[in-house]
Amino acid sequence: MLITHGWPAATRPNALTIGNFDGVHLGHQAMLARLTARAASVAAAPTVLTFEPHPREIFSPDAAPTRLTSLREKLEILRGLGVAHTHVCRFSRDFAALSADDFIRRIIVEGLQARYVLVGDDFRFGAKRAGDFDMLLAYGEKYGYKAEAMHTVEAAGQRASSTAVREALAGGDMALAAQLLGRPYSISGRVVGGDQLGRKIGYPTANILLKHNRPPLKGVFAVRVQGLANAQHWPGVANLGTRPSVRPDGKPTLEVHLFDLDRNLYGQHLRVEFLHKLRDEVKFSSFDALVAQIDRDARQARELLNA
Repeated sequence: MLITHGWPAATRPNALTIGNFDGVHLGHQAMLARLTARAASVAAAPTVLTFEPHPREIFSPDAAPTRLTSLREKLEILRGLGVAHTHVCRFSRDFAALSADDFIRRIIVEGLQARYVLVGDDFRFGAKRAGDFDMLLAYGEKYGYKAEAMHTVEAAGQRASSTAVREALAGGDMALAAQLLGRPYSISGRVVGGDQLGRKIGYPTANILLKHNRPPLKGVFAVRVQGLANAQHWPGVANLGTRPSVRPDGKPTLEVHLFDLDRNLYGQHLRVEFLHKLRDEVKFSSFDALVAQIDRDARQARELLNA
C-alpha cells in the first residue's frame, strides 16, 4: 500500500473515501469493500484520505475520544483490506479553515485526482462543516467525478460505530466489541524494558509501549499475542492500567505475561488481542495479596482460553 503525507499530489486517478476510520469497524469495512469494487469499474486505485491527529484533538483535546487504533495500526488494517493508497493529511487549524469549495477543488480533484468519491451519509467537510453530500454530488457534475453516500451498517443489533466500540470496551464487553469490529480488539506496540517486578514474582511480562495515554479499556484480561517468531498466536494474561499497587505516577501501561514462554522479547513488535475481561484494577493492601490475585488471574485466563 502506498502511504503519502502532506499536501496531496496524486500521479494517478483514485477512487476515494474520506474519514478518520478509527478502529476500522464493520461499518468502515463495508465502505472499503464498496470502494474497492467501484474502483475497478472506474479504473482507479482504491484510496483512503484520513487525518492525523483526530480533528477533535485539535479543537477540544479534553473532550476528544480515546483512540481505538494508533496510526500504524490503522494503516496495517487498511492494507489488509485491499486499500492501495492511504493519504494521511496533517489536520491543523489552517487546514480546518479551508472552505468546502476549496476542499473539493484542491484536495479531492486536484490533489487526489478522484474519479469516484464514497462518504458516509452524514459526512461534513470544509470550514464550519459547511460542505455536505449534496454539495459533493453537485460538484461532481462540474469536476467529472461520481459521488455516492454509504448508509449505516448495523452489527449486534446496533449501528456499527467507533463510539459503540469504545462503549463496549469501557464496559468490559469484549464479545460485543469483537462483533462490532469483526475481530477481537487489539493493541500493538514494541516491547520495552520495565521494572522487572513480574520476573521477581514468577510472572515475567512483556511491556508494550502504548502510543497514547488514554487507552479505551483497562483492567486484567485473558489475551492472545501475535508477532512471535514461529507462532501464530500465544496465550497469556495482561494488565492494562496504572498498576496502583506498585507505581504512583498513574501512567497507563500494558504488561503481558505469556504462558509457558521464557524468551527475550525486547524490541519486538507484538499485537495483543483482548478476548475476555477478568476484572478491574484494584489497589491491594499487601504485596502477598497482589501475588495471590495474579495467581488466580492466570488460572482463570488459562481456563477461558483453553475453553
